[in-house]
Parts: sequence; structure tokens; C-alpha cells
Amino acid sequence: MKEGIFNRTELLLGKETTHSIANKRVILFGVGGVGSWCAESLIRSGIHHLTIVDSDCVCATNINRQLIATTETIGQPKVEVLKQRLLSINPAAEINALQQVYCAETADSFHIETYDYILDAIDSLENKALLIRSACETSGTLFASMGAALKMDPLKIDIAEFWKVKGCPLAKALRQKFKKSKHFPSKKFKCVYSEELLENKGKDTFQETTEALPEHDWHTAKVHTNGTIAHTTAIFGFMLAGLVIQDIIKKEET
Repeated sequence: MKEGIFNRTELLLGKETTHSIANKRVILFGVGGVGSWCAESLIRSGIHHLTIVDSDCVCATNINRQLIATTETIGQPKVEVLKQRLLSINPAAEINALQQVYCAETADSFHIETYDYILDAIDSLENKALLIRSACETSGTLFASMGAALKMDPLKIDIAEFWKVKGCPLAKALRQKFKKSKHFPSKKFKCVYSEELLENKGKDTFQETTEALPEHDWHTAKVHTNGTIAHTTAIFGFMLAGLVIQDIIKKEET
């Protein structure tokens, strides 16, 4: 590791806490609008062991909000682009990039029980619900991002325990899914969310591109894609990373 990278972090937190951060194992599912910024914040904060999971490649529609998306990275796997960026920040970091989908067929292969922190930035309702239930059955700490689309006001972004999240269609859909299946998360976990819910003002003139766009099956309006903006998704990601760092500090102090 290049000398001095974490001098300011150590000055703020102390040597023992900085070392504790470096020793934690974190796995992050989804490195798009929220997850990409979360990963960067984690590495800059001193996380040394990070696994990033995402099956997608960069497309032009990602450029307005995703850290790894530029005109030069279109077509490249998101996890590989992000891995190279993270290693340029800290070459000594251990970054495991998995271009895979977390689903019922692949869940066991990720060995999430071996991680201290499990972070959910998945869009798919089915896979998100599965990850939440599975993560809650481990000894690791789960933090999750709810929907970051159709948001503009940074002051409305907040953190709450999952069952206390208000005004978020994704959280509502997840709760309905858990109730319908009668298979609930076995423990409480915190989420980043916003009660704000705007409309797609450009939907009358919006043109679908030839690139694959995610179908948000959790959204009550049943639209194929929703408007997003960089500062909102980035704040969601930074707050998700902040939950990890604050939790490590809290446990270190106690």
C-alpha cells in the first residue's frame, strides 16, 4: 500500500479503528447507480476486502448516474471496470469481481456467511427478497438500499429499519412479498430510502433504446424504467457505505 493513503482516516478515527476497517470482509450486490458509489466510498474509507457482484455491462443509459459509466467503458462488464478503478485508488486492496446474478440457483456459491457485511443494491424484487432473507440468516450485518429512482431532493434521503421505511414503492413491494409468502427476514436491518416519489415528466417523449433496460417489477406504475439523477443515486451509495463504517466504529468503541 502506498504510504499515506489513509493518513487522514487514521487521524480522524485512530489506528485501531482504521485497522479494524481494513480487516472487515464486505460483499456488495449491485454496482449500478447506488452500488458503484458505495464501493468507491468503502475503498476510500479503508475497506481492504471487497467482493462486488453484478451481471451487467455498461450501457449509454448508465452514464447519467453510474460511477463506472463513461463513453469509453460502454460494453464492458461493470464489475471489471469498477475493480480497475478501485485498485487505482488502493492497489493493495483485495477486490473480487463477480459478473454473476444473485438468484436461487447461484445463491450458495457466494458464501455470504463468510462476510462481516452484506450490502444489497439489487433492483430485481425476487432476487432482492432472496438476498435479504438469506443475509438475515447469517451472522453478518445486512444493509440495503431501497429505490433511488424518481428522487431529486437530497434532504429527503434517510435511514430507517426496513419495516419503518415510508413512501418507498420498492420497500412496500418487498413487505407484501414477505407477507404473501409468510417467509420473513429473521432479523431487523437498516435501509437507505427516500419518501419522495416524483413523476417521469419526459415519459411522453421518452424513447426506449436498443440497449436492455431493467424492468422494475416492483414499481406500482409498472413502467419499464424510471428517471434518475446522479446526485441522488450517489448519496444513496455513500450513505450505504457510511452505515458500514459507522457500524464498525460503534462495535470498535464497545
